[in-house]
Amino acid sequence: MLPTSFNGVTLRELSDQDSFEELTELLHLAYAPLAKQGLHYLATHQSPGKTKDRCNGAKTVVGERDGKLVATVSFYPCDKTDGSPWLDRIDVASFGQFAVHPELQRLGIGSKLIECCEFLAIADGANHLALDTSENAGHLISYYSKKSFAFIEHVQWQCTNYRSVVMSKSLRF
Repeated sequence: MLPTSFNGVTLRELSDQDSFEELTELLHLAYAPLAKQGLHYLATHQSPGKTKDRCNGAKTVVGERDGKLVATVSFYPCDKTDGSPWLDRIDVASFGQFAVHPELQRLGIGSKLIECCEFLAIADGANHLALDTSENAGHLISYYSKKSFAFIEHVQWQCTNYRSVVMSKSLRF
């Protein structure tokens, strides 16, 4: 499946040569508008060490353009997805740390990253792919809804200042 190129961005798995400092800077930049709204997503302020921790147990896909990281998503297989009744199910995989550089948003790169997660989830044997986001991020809820993700439940994470919505998409048709 990887690597692939799309709109001048090469999608590939995170490698040992990639910088967690650079990846963290990308996350901070992409999540900055949410921080300005007062939403305390972990990706708005996490350290490079925390970024690395969150990549452990995940398959992280990055987008690279001109030698710079410009997009990312971390896919968590079924055995690494937990924290709520839906996420605790053995047939649910999830993704997080989803970001595209602001200058490259709305070019379909995020959609390709989600497609990568769907492929990885099916390969993992998952029946569902889930995510969570702030219930106050209407634009993100709308974005995910257009990609066939539906509301499942609410969850309150200790590291956020908002209640999250868990959304999920069936992978078995």
